[in-house]
Amino acid sequence: MSQSAIVSKEKPQRLKLITSYGHVYRQIKSTEARDARPGEIPVIDISGIFRDSDAKNQVAREISSAAKDTGFFYIKNHGISEDVIQAAVSSGKIFFGQPEDLKKQVHTSKSKFFNGWNDFSSIHYNEAELPDNREYFAFKYDPRYDPSVADLDSVPFDFRRCFKGEEWYWEQTAHIRGFKNSLLRYWQANLTLARHLTRVFSLALDLPEDYFDEKIRYPDAAATLNHCTTLPRPGETPNQAEPRSDDIEPPSASELIENTGPDAVSVGTHTDLQLFIILWQDNQSGLQVLTRQGEWIKADPVDGALGVNIADYLMRITNDRWMSTVHRVLHNRAGDRYSIPFFFGFNLNETCGVLPSCVDEENPAKYDPISCEDWLRRRFEKTIDREDDKLKAGVEDPGHVGTDQEGGPRPQRDLARLPRA
Repeated sequence: MSQSAIVSKEKPQRLKLITSYGHVYRQIKSTEARDARPGEIPVIDISGIFRDSDAKNQVAREISSAAKDTGFFYIKNHGISEDVIQAAVSSGKIFFGQPEDLKKQVHTSKSKFFNGWNDFSSIHYNEAELPDNREYFAFKYDPRYDPSVADLDSVPFDFRRCFKGEEWYWEQTAHIRGFKNSLLRYWQANLTLARHLTRVFSLALDLPEDYFDEKIRYPDAAATLNHCTTLPRPGETPNQAEPRSDDIEPPSASELIENTGPDAVSVGTHTDLQLFIILWQDNQSGLQVLTRQGEWIKADPVDGALGVNIADYLMRITNDRWMSTVHRVLHNRAGDRYSIPFFFGFNLNETCGVLPSCVDEENPAKYDPISCEDWLRRRFEKTIDREDDKLKAGVEDPGHVGTDQEGGPRPQRDLARLPRA
């Protein structure tokens, strides 16, 4: 799910990212986010992607422009019904509202692929920030629920070995009426939308519309339900945070740090890993994105729209033409915050180099081809190395992935499927 980022203590305006390449640095002008200027975060009407070629090309031009700066934009008229969205959100709220012992029945420690639920402070990818103040429920691609897969027996073995969907977490949540059905309907709707978007991305990159079709036949497609409570004050645990009045002006970033302790975050600063993410978020603000110029800006929710952010692998294969979105969430308002990111990427066994339309004599390819599976594994090995260094130094990290919450060994894990933000 994400790249760790820290603000160096020696150079407070420097952002350090833990990536598949090792450490990568981004310069920032301020740690405090400002309001987005008009048009700075585009809201793109994508109804044209379901129509003729002229309409698709118009959407492609708008996406290309947005992807070059923050790598983040909103899309409206996306084709996912509000009923489908709200059914998934309602199911998530019921799930998160359960007693902890019921949620532990689907704890990620029971999964080989990090499917299921995990508690507040279980994710900590950012060395300078506190662990994420969120709990989540995550599940991965399963061809049994992909509407485009007509015959499971015909799926080649090379694809089968990459599938990470499981059934046990659906069985253990069967007592929540409609839970599995509502989440899978939402996942399927996003899967369909993501495939349409990928075709328009091809056009935006001056490639044939069907250029990526075979690369997303059995895609790396995962969904995560996030639940954030109001950021706690110093000495509080997440569940002890006091409600805050909505009738007062929200604090600035500097006030937020003073009120919540050092580097408190709802979701830590990071980028995502594969192609792109489709994000539903409720009306609670808190999402912030970093521009190419190094400014944090607030990406407040847009009614009826979904967020889209470019991820690392897509930035890589576009030769850095498109920008992978550095983002974080600081939820300091009264009430809980819910979001559902849908992560989309190529088939895990797919190998891709820099796209032919993204190189020329003046801009040669910066990167060698690499499979998506190796790309994800390389990134997570960097994360594991960092955690191992902490343990050797005697630093206790509540987000360490080596043991489960009871202190016992976890099942053998697939490094390419660590949880995402």
